[in-house]
Amino acid sequence: PAQLAERKRKLLQMTRLEPFRGRAMKQLSGGMKQKLGLICTLIHEPELLILDEPTTGVDPVSRRDFWAILAELMNEKGMTALISTAYMDEASRFHRLALMYGGRILATGEPDAVCRQADGCLVELVAEPQIQALDLLKPHFPQLEAIGTRIRVFVDQQAPEDAPQTVSRLLDNIRINSINASEAELEDAFIALLRRRQLAEPHHNNAIPSLDRPPSDKLGIAIEARRLTCDFGKFRAVDHINFTVRQGEIFGLLGANGAGKTTAIKMLTGILRPTDGEGSVAGADMRNAGQAIKERIGYMSQAFSLYQDLTVIENIRLYASIYGIARAIVKQRIEWVIHIAGLSGVMRQLTGSLPMGIRQRLALGCALVHQPGVLFLDEPTSGVDPIGRRQFWDILVRLAKVEQVAILVTTHYMSEAGHCDHLALMYAGRIIADDTPADMVASLENEAGRLLSIAADQPSAALALLQQAGFNNASMFGKHIHLLAPDVDAVEQQIRALLGRQAITLLHSSHSAPTLEDVFVYRVLALENREGK
Repeated sequence: PAQLAERKRKLLQMTRLEPFRGRAMKQLSGGMKQKLGLICTLIHEPELLILDEPTTGVDPVSRRDFWAILAELMNEKGMTALISTAYMDEASRFHRLALMYGGRILATGEPDAVCRQADGCLVELVAEPQIQALDLLKPHFPQLEAIGTRIRVFVDQQAPEDAPQTVSRLLDNIRINSINASEAELEDAFIALLRRRQLAEPHHNNAIPSLDRPPSDKLGIAIEARRLTCDFGKFRAVDHINFTVRQGEIFGLLGANGAGKTTAIKMLTGILRPTDGEGSVAGADMRNAGQAIKERIGYMSQAFSLYQDLTVIENIRLYASIYGIARAIVKQRIEWVIHIAGLSGVMRQLTGSLPMGIRQRLALGCALVHQPGVLFLDEPTSGVDPIGRRQFWDILVRLAKVEQVAILVTTHYMSEAGHCDHLALMYAGRIIADDTPADMVASLENEAGRLLSIAADQPSAALALLQQAGFNNASMFGKHIHLLAPDVDAVEQQIRALLGRQAITLLHSSHSAPTLEDVFVYRVLALENREGK
């Protein structure tokens, strides 16, 4: 009993569920329920662990904790794990992996070896105007995407030293502020392998038909929250938050499970009445114009809300009716939705039979059928595969940049957060950071240093040794150890000497700018340590 109690305590602590021991399961957020499921699976420390997308909907801090728990159990107990995931950054942590699509295995091996099978490299550039640069590159590179101010292009069968010139010479009359190349990442390799086998093509909306509504004022404020607060009894879910979203802006609301993101959206959309504070959405006061707001916005909730026993086109027609679209233009609106969401090949199929990515595009289309100027999306791509996520974000970027739609989105995919023009990070109901993605990363680098990645011949022992030596932010990433280092050269020498004294060899190291996931984890853990949580 004592051993079981200690195991429960440790798992609850590492998944950050300890403060919620007395809360009924039905009152937990979706991510909290997922973490509770993980605890129940791990509680008896099985020899073989089979997990089917165990971290879908789970925030980055808890995901990192989950991998730490798993690495510890595998190291101490000799456990074997078979895991499926749609997160390619998680797949990069595996010792070995198999990429699957449509019931087929595309490639197997260690993550680095699978990446090399893609036979190409990644070019990242900042170019202005961005939309025109994308349109010039798309006929030549089927695999590209816009992430914030950056454009990422996968160049087939070229080395990193040659690819930037191949890309830049196609951009006449386009200002290129920066351009560089690197080896392909696992997600890029996955999509490239699919293209080679003609199993899937990235979806691009080269021309979204114009909206019927008048164009929005690009500089106008579409969403504003002022001291917005929400209490559930004695529990404060949202604590005096302030932010603004302008027309044509993609605004990301980030935070751990239970941080208050969904509650904030429900207040702004008129679903939930605030305890205090005020706000406006699409020009209407949220306190006394709830119906007007609902008519002017599109909203996708966390839970899939369409009718699964209706066909795709029947769902679109239903939502056109709900939003009161005039009969004279219903056909035109349905065609518009089908075009922007890429649904032409599945119109007569039952919604319940569709893959998750297509269902989410359908849900987006239904939220847009009345062509709102403001769009709320609550974890819209949770559980969607990499191609589905890229297709979804291609639509969002063009809606914002071409049609000036204001978009507020929540996500646990930190790679997606890079698509946003602006981010707000929530913690315990409060906004603790509010900036552009690039400035958030730069601020962390100035404060905590660059991301140092090291490989050792005994990675588990090396990680334990580093943590004992005070490198508290060190974590396992596949066979590599990642940590933030203010002076990478000095820290590398210190680590090499530390490992050498225990007969552990440092094989190689590299460093790069921190990622948005590093920002998220660092800020949240710093506050937890400061507040004793």
